[in-house]
Amino acid sequence: TLHHDHGGGSFVFVKGAPEQVLQRCASHWSPSGPASGFDVARWEDRLEKLGSQGYRVLAVAMKTLPKHTVQLNFSDIDQDLMFLGLCGLIDPPRPEAIEAVATCQRAGIRVKMITGDHRVTAMAIAEQVGLINTAKALTGQDITAMDDAELSALVDETDIYARVTPEHKLRLVTLLQARGQVVSMTGDGVNDAPALRRADVGVAMGLSGTEVAKESAEMVLTDDNFATIVNAIKEGRTVYDNLRKAILFILPTNGGEALVMLGAIMLGFEHFPLTPVQILWVNMITAATLALALAFEPAERGIMRRPPRDPREPVLTRLFLWRILFVSVILVIGTFGLFVWQLESGAGIEYARTVAVNTLVAYEIFYLFNSRFILEPVLNRDGLLGNRYVLLAVGLLVLFQLGFTY
Repeated sequence: TLHHDHGGGSFVFVKGAPEQVLQRCASHWSPSGPASGFDVARWEDRLEKLGSQGYRVLAVAMKTLPKHTVQLNFSDIDQDLMFLGLCGLIDPPRPEAIEAVATCQRAGIRVKMITGDHRVTAMAIAEQVGLINTAKALTGQDITAMDDAELSALVDETDIYARVTPEHKLRLVTLLQARGQVVSMTGDGVNDAPALRRADVGVAMGLSGTEVAKESAEMVLTDDNFATIVNAIKEGRTVYDNLRKAILFILPTNGGEALVMLGAIMLGFEHFPLTPVQILWVNMITAATLALALAFEPAERGIMRRPPRDPREPVLTRLFLWRILFVSVILVIGTFGLFVWQLESGAGIEYARTVAVNTLVAYEIFYLFNSRFILEPVLNRDGLLGNRYVLLAVGLLVLFQLGFTY
């Protein structure tokens, strides 16, 4: 910035990255005033010490210009600056951010720091927040000097990137994606916009972020808190789990109904075990009501200790297909078996069908509790009583079923 005194004297004051400012200084300010000579190495050592303590450091310098200078050019600060001092600012990581990073590590999410700070400062902050690899950092100069093949070999294991430009951020995101990673990028400035747009999930800061960053991102954090991202991941995993549980409940129950009717046709039965109205009842009242309760399932224990799922993995995995077939067969055996048993015991067709439809509904109620967990056993307190909406749905269904039957 350009300033003037009352006598027309002109001065330029400079602040910026120490490694840039120090190289432009030829003198320094001493306790007695301006002094010639400047020991760059001494101040670089001071810079390293401040950076290692987590300080973000700015260097401040000045230069006297010809009187009545009214225009400031870049060439005016290329050399002969007088060094004034270093300014250390510290913004300690929030405790919740440190815990959030630890949660990410347990969940198989690799957290990387891409910053404009000095390399030493970035490494110190990375160690404070608990990144995995804090012994090595790449700077913008390192990235510029590498081709894509060289940088691609390092991006997976390197967690700290310092003094980077917008081009570097975009390049890093692109290379991580090329290696099959799902990349989320956070940022708040205009220079973050290209990387936010390129990332699989761009996350902008709602409080400190620029409008350009917000428009470029898929998500906006209204509280600018990194821990909120982790909470969103947990919520997303829970929603995806509950969708799978609903599918795992609906498909076998519908499959069981279809196989009951198909079995009656193949075996040449004169009467179907279920009437169209009974099938409509089971599908509209029973299956839909019970499946809806699974949408309110709380997060399973250890959900943030799982590795991320493969985005290419289909919803209907081999395990799902096997379970759908297995449960469908059990439903058929029970429903069809009791229907046949009632007929052979001399009961009328209406009575046998009533037994069949109630057997099917009872199976679905039982299977609903089983569907609350995909892999874990259901015979625990959480499995039976952990979701009040499931208990409410079952209670209402029992009342509806009694009304339907009698």
